[in-house]
Amino acid sequence: MSHVRFDSRWTALGVLSATGLMTILDGSIVTVALPAIQEDLGFSPAGLSWMMNAYLIAFGGLLLLSGRLGDLIGRRTMFMAGNVIFTAASLLAGAAGGPGMLIAARFLQGVGSAMASAVVLGILVTLFTETRERVKAIAIFSSTGAAGASLGQVLGGVLTDALSWPWIFLINVPIGVVTIAIAVRALPADRGAGLSAGADIAGAALVTSGLMLGIYTVVKVEEYGWLAAHTLGLGAVSLALLAAFFVRQATAKAPLMPLRVLRSRNVAGANLAQMLALSGMFAFQVLVALYMQQVLGYGALDTGLAMLPAAVGIGSISLFASARLSARFGARVVLLGGLAMLIAAMLLLTRIPVDAGYVTHLLPVMLLIWGGGLVLPALATLGMSAARESDAGLASGLFNTTQQVGMAIGVAVLSTMAASRTEELLSAGRDRAEALTGGYQLAFGISAGLLITAFVVGLVVLRQPRVEQQVSVTV
Repeated sequence: MSHVRFDSRWTALGVLSATGLMTILDGSIVTVALPAIQEDLGFSPAGLSWMMNAYLIAFGGLLLLSGRLGDLIGRRTMFMAGNVIFTAASLLAGAAGGPGMLIAARFLQGVGSAMASAVVLGILVTLFTETRERVKAIAIFSSTGAAGASLGQVLGGVLTDALSWPWIFLINVPIGVVTIAIAVRALPADRGAGLSAGADIAGAALVTSGLMLGIYTVVKVEEYGWLAAHTLGLGAVSLALLAAFFVRQATAKAPLMPLRVLRSRNVAGANLAQMLALSGMFAFQVLVALYMQQVLGYGALDTGLAMLPAAVGIGSISLFASARLSARFGARVVLLGGLAMLIAAMLLLTRIPVDAGYVTHLLPVMLLIWGGGLVLPALATLGMSAARESDAGLASGLFNTTQQVGMAIGVAVLSTMAASRTEELLSAGRDRAEALTGGYQLAFGISAGLLITAFVVGLVVLRQPRVEQQVSVTV
């Protein structure tokens, strides 16, 4: 019987990892195909940005609510429903004949991704209760997501060049169907506490509207600027909604997010460190790719292949090394070591020249960025270490929410600062390549600062979980 349970749990982990991979791939695979989509469907530049932002706003805005609803109606039910919506929306996106249909499909993809992704870690920690197995399972799950973004750029280039842009969405359909079919048998049924245990409609409305408005404000900063009335006004409204949500949670009889979740220094510290780290890692994930294309003249597929060592390394480190290192030295030590590698990578990029050679300038960065394969599993272990069974979905949704908010902040801050610096250098008479490089160098410096702050949070706030904390979630 125990052998059958073991196989079932690891099969379930494969299902959860496949969903995580689809979610991450869907965020990066689209970037390579943007020119083809714009030309084929007649997108305006503003409309094209909405095709990207519709997914991010729905995904980031609904994660926390989806996580809590998973605790109430059953995490398996939420996971399955999310996968069905995401798969159907992917088919709709692949068949889109105009901008409006594609934007709507991308929003629905975000809804489905939020529903499925919000409960993944909650399911995982209830399946793997023994410390070593849990650390290994989290490492396997994180390895797919950690490498997915870079692999998405390669796959997007291949599919767009070899077939056509609709296939970057249609490829999700067979994966989704297989995932749903296996999940029906592999994932354990859970009834949930019932909606009467904590639906909190008012709290749900406040946090969902606050997060969606906040993410929308952040992603539009590049267009309006930080000090524009649009940014300051909507930002103030978003903060007011989120503040009202926290007041509501402190007074509600059945809160959507019991504030006890944030009393754990590891839960609070891991979420803060993750937001900072992912904001900084955006510089590598997107700006390095833009630097290779806009300054060095790489094509889309060449850029994806150039970043392949980073993707393979991150995935391999997550899968084969992070669990063993965490078991020996503790997740906190592993986190700090990974952050140190990422900081070194960003500091190298602050000195990147206009005529960089791949082997001499970029390959060392690709190797140091392997630290991401240590950071993400360690953060997941620390962030879920104090979760109760009744709150596992909520803790998972919170962890995924800070992940998305961190990436949105990275997009806004680093892109805006790089663009502003580039404009300054162009105005000063520098040529375009030199001005672009100067902008990217500034962004890489800010990224290093964000990662250093995450390191300080890890050093001062986080503590290695006790064994009883790591196994506190039971099936």
